[in-house]
Amino acid sequence: MTKKITYFITVLLLGTVLFSEVFAGGAKRNGTAGAAELLIPSSASGLALNGANISSVSGLDAVFYNPAGFGGTLTNTEAMFSNLTYIADISMSYAAVGVNFTDLGSLAFSLRTLNFGDIPVTTVENPYGTGSTFSPSFVTLGLTYANSLTDRIRVGFNLKLVSEKIERTSATGFALDAGIQYQGLAGLDGLNFGITLKNLGPQMKFDGPDLIRSASETEAKRGTNYYTIDAASFELPSQLELGLSYAYSIASEYKMVVSSAFQNNNFANDEYKFGGEFVYDDMLFLRGGYAYMGEASDNEYQQFFGVTAGVGVKVNIGFELVVDYAYRAAKFSESNHLIGVKFNF
Repeated sequence: MTKKITYFITVLLLGTVLFSEVFAGGAKRNGTAGAAELLIPSSASGLALNGANISSVSGLDAVFYNPAGFGGTLTNTEAMFSNLTYIADISMSYAAVGVNFTDLGSLAFSLRTLNFGDIPVTTVENPYGTGSTFSPSFVTLGLTYANSLTDRIRVGFNLKLVSEKIERTSATGFALDAGIQYQGLAGLDGLNFGITLKNLGPQMKFDGPDLIRSASETEAKRGTNYYTIDAASFELPSQLELGLSYAYSIASEYKMVVSSAFQNNNFANDEYKFGGEFVYDDMLFLRGGYAYMGEASDNEYQQFFGVTAGVGVKVNIGFELVVDYAYRAAKFSESNHLIGVKFNF
């Protein structure tokens, strides 16, 4: 069993090196990926730590940051709901439910939707609007499986169905996440290591009746002809992340967790993330985080988001109820606010 685990970790680490080579030069392709909704965080606790917690995150919060962490869930059933006030009057709603099958692992289903509000319809003839409105439909469905190989090693996978629709034009694709967590690295309790690969999948492409155009050839008197605009394909915003965290007890009721992560982006500059969490009696959680974006001479414009902070409260009312709040500063838009509620049975 130990040899199999060692082999698995070795293969994953080698794969990580290969992917990092593939992802090299991501900064040269800034802004060219599609399906950017896959990058919007759904967990308030994770956002408050700026995503630095990929090696320590657990439960349904791990579905977005590192699916391996879901293999460490200690409850039979979990449910999670969150809402994010994003940018440009866009909001995100998220729901997930997970079940722990003990030795068989844990399974979760998730749903993410974006709300763009009503957008006025404009045409060449009516550039200020026709009086009609439309609202894009961006939906992501997720299926997550995770399990603990030993008391120290967890693995997990996300399979996501991505759907984007603007009136009668739509694109559909699939994305895969894979992750691993190692607890007690180097035999030191509280020192955890994590790796995750996110948003791996084929290109997506828009198609639909709204891409059909008409053209008339009056001189040839051939009447009206129709042609279809061939939309360009776009890739998914793939990412590779490696993280370390260390948890230590200050006293019997007080605990501190410090986290860090390196994020290699296929279509953006690399990021270095740092987070800290103070826990009182496993009931009150205070969090903060920061991310630094490297390799950019114009970081002032490349790094859109700033510091993060948040608070969480856990109470037992026959079942565990967890309420989390996270704040993320933004430079060129309103700040983000994410509220999440979890039920553990």
